[in-house]
Amino acid sequence: MRAGVSPVSAVQRTAKAAPVAEAAPVTKQTGTDATQAPGALASAMAAEPPVNADRVQQIKTALANGTFPLSPSTIADQFIALRYDWVSRNDAA
Repeated sequence: MRAGVSPVSAVQRTAKAAPVAEAAPVTKQTGTDATQAPGALASAMAAEPPVNADRVQQIKTALANGTFPLSPSTIADQFIALRYDWVSRNDAA
C-alpha cells in the first residue's frame, strides 16, 4: 500500500432479502387489475433500496478525500472484459 493512502473498509454482508411477493397462480386479468399490477410491483420493489447506503457513503467519502484505491490495471481489465462480452452478444444476435 502506498504512503498516505488508506483503504476503504471491507464490504459487509447483509441479510438475505425477503421475497417481494409470493407467486400466485396465473389467471386472466382484465380491466384496471391488469394495469395496476405493474405499479404495485414497482412500489413494492422501490420500498427499500437494493444498495448498502453506508458502503456507498464510505466510497463517496473516500473518493472526495482522494483515498479510494483505484487500480488502473483492474479498470482496464474490466473494460476489456466488457468489450468481449459486448462483441460476443452482438455476434450471437
